This record gives sequence, C-alpha cells and structure tokens, in this order.
Amino acid sequence: MLLHSNIIGEGQPFVILHGFLGMSDNWKTLGNRFAEHFQVHLVDQRNHGRSFHDDNFYYEALAEDLKHYFEQHNIKNAIVLGHSMGGKTAMLFATLYPELVSKLIVADISPRFYPVHHDAILEGLNSLDFDVLKSRGQADKQLANYVSDFGTRQFLLKNLYWIGKGKLALRINLDVLTENVSDVGEALPLHAKFDGDTLFLRGDKSEYIGNQDETLIKNHFPQAIIATISNAGHWLHAENPEDFYNAVTNFVN
Repeated sequence: MLLHSNIIGEGQPFVILHGFLGMSDNWKTLGNRFAEHFQVHLVDQRNHGRSFHDDNFYYEALAEDLKHYFEQHNIKNAIVLGHSMGGKTAMLFATLYPELVSKLIVADISPRFYPVHHDAILEGLNSLDFDVLKSRGQADKQLANYVSDFGTRQFLLKNLYWIGKGKLALRINLDVLTENVSDVGEALPLHAKFDGDTLFLRGDKSEYIGNQDETLIKNHFPQAIIATISNAGHWLHAENPEDFYNAVTNFVN
C-alpha cells in the first residue's frame, strides 16, 4: 500500500509530512514555493488525507510507510520536513535510514513523550452525524460545541468531503485515530540518533518545544540547530509562513 502524495517541481527531493488530523493539502501554499527549487513531495500519512486506512497506527509503521514511498519513487538524499506528528515520523525515519536523509527539519515537536491532549477535538469529530449534517456550516456549528477556536475548526473541517450526492464524510480514519491517539505522543526511542544536519523550528507562542527540551534534542540530533519563529503558535508554518519559509530555505541552502 503506497502513500498518496502530490509531487510538484524538479530537483532534489523535498518530502513534507503533515501533523495529526492534517493532510498534505495543508502544505500546498508553502509546497509550491519550495517547488521553485526542489521536487516537493506533499505526502498523506496512513489514515489521513487520501492515503490508505489501516488498523495499525504507530510511528514504526509510519516510518516504514515512508521507506516504501522512498523505494517506489526511487528517492535518495532527500530533505525531510515534518510538522508535529509528521515531525515525530520524520525523526524516527532519519534515525532508521540516515543514508536517505540529507537534511532533517522538525516543526514544533520534541523527541519527548507528550500526554494525550486531543480529547475535545476527537470527541467533537466523533459527534458529527452525517445522516443529519448536510453542509460544512452545520458541521462547523456542531464542532463548535467542542472546539471554540475558529481556526482549529477550519483546519479540522478540511477533512470533510462529499462521499456521494448530498452526503458528507471525513477522509481521516477517525475510529483508528481515536483508538490509538495515545501513540501519537510516544517518545522517540531512547537510543535513536541522527548525526546529519537538523533544524528544529518552534513557535514563540507554542509550548511544544521548551528550553528543557534542548538537551534531549541534542542527545538524539547532535548537529541540531533550534530556532524560533516569532508571532506563531503550534501551526507556525500557517501563522507566520514568511519567516518559516525563510528559516527553512536558509537552512537547506
């Protein structure tokens, strides 16, 4: 089973991995900019976007999916960028297959363990009854009972699509993601290490990477640079795309 992707541009492969409950489309705008210099692969991870659904959902499986994707597309010497959950996949992949990764970029996630914190979001998504809800507006109104932030709801509702005439559905495999949500917070294995060029980017309004994480990051990624994107929270690439783009391009060049 091969991961779905959107491939744009030419040059060195540049693989981008979205976060939990996201999809490759979240990266389309920045992907197009990176594609002016690279062959960009916007990838949907399993149980997300247009990729296959599977009952297994843990980082070793996500990393193996990416390995198969590299093999199918004959990708070597790639820049790999991952945000949040995608950052954890990218970290593990780089430590397992360092020969395939020229540079690693991790957006707003540390190698450490994170407790479950998506409860309200998953409860809200599970409350969407598409036998009753017939429009995106109605779905948004229902989701607002669980998720107050408008921007977060719009991000989540990107998963909506028309499965048939007048019938909405979610692209994500919600049952499996709900059941395995605790695995999303799993720490990178203790002895996992990548000695290549690595950039960690954090939002200045985000708490995902704190000062206490720096030693841990350096233990796993000795060459790591840790930089902060101003005026940005966890979705730093969407909240301050200009500074994010500049930080990434300066690093890869």
